[in-house]
Amino acid sequence: METLSLVEHIRRLMAAYKQQIRHEYPKIYSQDFINTLFRHPYTKIELVQRELGKTRQTTAKYLDELYDAKFLSKHKHKLGRSNYYINDPLAALFLETPAASEPESVGEEAVSAKVE
Repeated sequence: METLSLVEHIRRLMAAYKQQIRHEYPKIYSQDFINTLFRHPYTKIELVQRELGKTRQTTAKYLDELYDAKFLSKHKHKLGRSNYYINDPLAALFLETPAASEPESVGEEAVSAKVE
């Protein structure tokens, strides 16, 4: 039953991201982009660039916009120039017992909300 609960929480979180990004950032929204953000709890510019077929500059702009809007957090890799973008609510689902409430908003409140 725990696995089903985890899958349902991921589905709800993904739907919340999809709805909010599509509404607030229609120029960068695509289902492929959302899928990429949920493939792993973290991503890099190169991974998204490969998935979306966009330039590095465009991909970095997209990820930075979502970082600025608190959908993702950003961590600089100590070696090289790579940034890792973390989907914190998704990572929290994997790190804690999956019994989170459905996020109403994915912005700052949902990203900082702790999964119970």
